[in-house]
Amino acid sequence: MARCLRASRYRALSALLLALFLAGCAGLGPAIDPPRVSVDSVKSLPMADSGPRFRIVLRIANPNAQALDIAGISYGIALLERELVSGVTNQVPAIAGYTEEQVTIDAGVNLLEVLKLLGSLGRARSDALEYRFTAKIDFRGLLPTQYVEDSGVLRLN
Repeated sequence: MARCLRASRYRALSALLLALFLAGCAGLGPAIDPPRVSVDSVKSLPMADSGPRFRIVLRIANPNAQALDIAGISYGIALLERELVSGVTNQVPAIAGYTEEQVTIDAGVNLLEVLKLLGSLGRARSDALEYRFTAKIDFRGLLPTQYVEDSGVLRLN
């Protein structure tokens, strides 16, 4: 009986030490500043079965000394809290430290959200549109996922 109790304590202590070790390793990843993402251009693509599509060229600036090896990016643009345009890509070149690269994303339009937006614009009497740009950037290796967001107001007058 004492032998079983001792083995149980040994297992519990081993599990606790393993958990502490793993928690310590989680904090060892290098801290990075989030990349800066901006839109360089937007081009309309030929109409497809899935609706309007756009080719969006993003400029990604790496403000860090180490290269960023990006596994993929998801991207969205919202107007008046309605996500109208979204896209993803896994075709991203490594971005050397203190440099920038262009990344192309084919994005689709959510037609239902566009119709809702048009309906709300008819009711609203404002000369400004609130926008929100979001990007989720996943890295290969130990770097944590980065979220980039920019928001503001587009003036119509």
